[in-house]
Amino acid sequence: MPVLEARNVSKYYQMGAVTVRALDDVSLEVARGEFVAVMGPSGSGKSTLLHLLGGLDEPTSGSIVLAGSELSHQSDNQVTLTRRRKVGFIFQFYNLLPTLTAEENVALPLLIDGQHLAPHRQRIHGLLDMVGLADRGGHRPDQMSGGQQQRVAIARAFVNEPEIVLADEPTGNLDSRSGAAILQLLRRSSQEMQQTIVMVTHDPRAASYADRVIFLKDGQVVQSLPIVYRSGHGEDMARILAVMQQLEL
Repeated sequence: MPVLEARNVSKYYQMGAVTVRALDDVSLEVARGEFVAVMGPSGSGKSTLLHLLGGLDEPTSGSIVLAGSELSHQSDNQVTLTRRRKVGFIFQFYNLLPTLTAEENVALPLLIDGQHLAPHRQRIHGLLDMVGLADRGGHRPDQMSGGQQQRVAIARAFVNEPEIVLADEPTGNLDSRSGAAILQLLRRSSQEMQQTIVMVTHDPRAASYADRVIFLKDGQVVQSLPIVYRSGHGEDMARILAVMQQLEL
């Protein structure tokens, strides 16, 4: 059974007299432990789809099933709890609180959920160590580089042990070495911890770390490409680029 599902989902925005179709009758399923990349040109609906899958926005029509629960059947409070406890978000622009240290930013989802931090200290430190920031726990965002801030945001996404991690261009502001380390971390979490990853990206190299690439164009899914992960990535990247050229993305 899929852990994440979109059923005939459409999302329309009204811009004056013009109706903009951000998503148009999109259906997809993501299995537990699967790493899916979503690609498409600017304005194709990638980020809109991610926000709908995570319960950050509501579809105009259709339904989202997240961790076995159809979001439209839940109250706003229930959706918030489902999102808080089942989903980790990684955004391109970090969204760290500037007055908090790295350790405090990582712990933030637990604090918002009303949990005591004492039982989670080891996990918080372990996550900072996992992203290579064991010695930066006491630093605030303005004392860290952009790459370090993104790694704090990634540690934060994993702190509540989510079933699903939704990542919007997680390597967009990172150098190639830092980006590769983050992608390896995401892949390892899907393989070893059976966490489901859905990642929006414009980068074929990033997409080559996934198990499957979904291509969006004009708000619709136009192709789904299985990937056989290889450490060299060259062959997978070539296949992804070939599809992008074929679809004129």
